[in-house]
Amino acid sequence: MTEGARERGKARRREAILRAAYQLFAERGFEATTIADIADRAEVSARTVTLYFPTKLDLATSHLAEFTDRLGHALNHREAGTTTLEALEHWLRADLAENPGDSEFDALWETMLDRNPQLRAVANSRLTEAIQEGARIFAAERGDAPDDFGPRMVAATAAAVVCELYLRPTEAHLDAAMSFLAAGIATLPPGQLS
Repeated sequence: MTEGARERGKARRREAILRAAYQLFAERGFEATTIADIADRAEVSARTVTLYFPTKLDLATSHLAEFTDRLGHALNHREAGTTTLEALEHWLRADLAENPGDSEFDALWETMLDRNPQLRAVANSRLTEAIQEGARIFAAERGDAPDDFGPRMVAATAAAVVCELYLRPTEAHLDAAMSFLAAGIATLPPGQLS
């Protein structure tokens, strides 16, 4: 078996485990679902599940964690002279092309969160952390403090815009979103806005 085939097999198993977990969390609830239940639904061993995801919480939050990790890496490792907004746009264009989304999987993710308020709370907490990181990055670019109003407002708005783009990932929407963010940023006064 070639390395590429092996990696594709791992990716398929990983996705099968995620889908099984999200289906079961939506149907039975997070607490009532066991690793053995997930393994059975995904047609893998319980050990395989825990090799990919050490805990049920890792399983439940991996969709958001992977997304925020990819975005954080893109913003933190942008080329010199590239603004945060330029890095965000470049990353969005590449990510939407590489990960066009799976509306069925995204709907399953939302259903799982709707039926498990404790998971929604964890997801919201992680999203808040990502927004704070975005505010820190944008503030550093402008010379503001990360908890100033301007950077926090830009980061929160960008998060909302990004969420909408993944629900409606078209070129026209991406162009409109970037124009919207650029126009909003342009209205911020220079320096700190506490």
